[in-house]
Amino acid sequence: MRFISRLNPGPGIADFWTEFRKPNPYRWPALGISMLITFTLLYLFTQERVVLPPERPVVTYITSFAPDRTEAEIVAANIANQQQQDEIARLAAERQERIRDMYRTLGEMSGMDVERIEREAAEERAAEQAAEATANTSPPARPAADAPLGPAPPAADPAQ
Repeated sequence: MRFISRLNPGPGIADFWTEFRKPNPYRWPALGISMLITFTLLYLFTQERVVLPPERPVVTYITSFAPDRTEAEIVAANIANQQQQDEIARLAAERQERIRDMYRTLGEMSGMDVERIEREAAEERAAEQAAEATANTSPPARPAADAPLGPAPPAADPAQ
């Protein structure tokens, strides 16, 4: 019962009205600012923002091949594409060889042993290819049948 008697707003309102009636030049601006702050905070806290999931995209399929192509046309197109890819690879290899020639010339002019550097680079490439070949052919490691699936339990302290 005592708690409810402390929630009586009457004396608080009477006190406010007594102070507000006193002639003070700042009472209306102070009331306006306090009401503005109060209502602004209430407005900000009562806004509900809902973010909807994005709309499903409209998929447009682009067909670049005629649907009625024959098997011979498909094979001919594949052969032409492969010839084009081979030509691109040949040009890239020529470009790489020209770059290597420029580096060889630069190395010779700088006084480096170009043949030794090329030999070491070839050995490194061969070792990398061999490691890659063994990595691709070896089966993935499997845990032992009696190995625990989770992390190991903490070791017991013998001092305890």
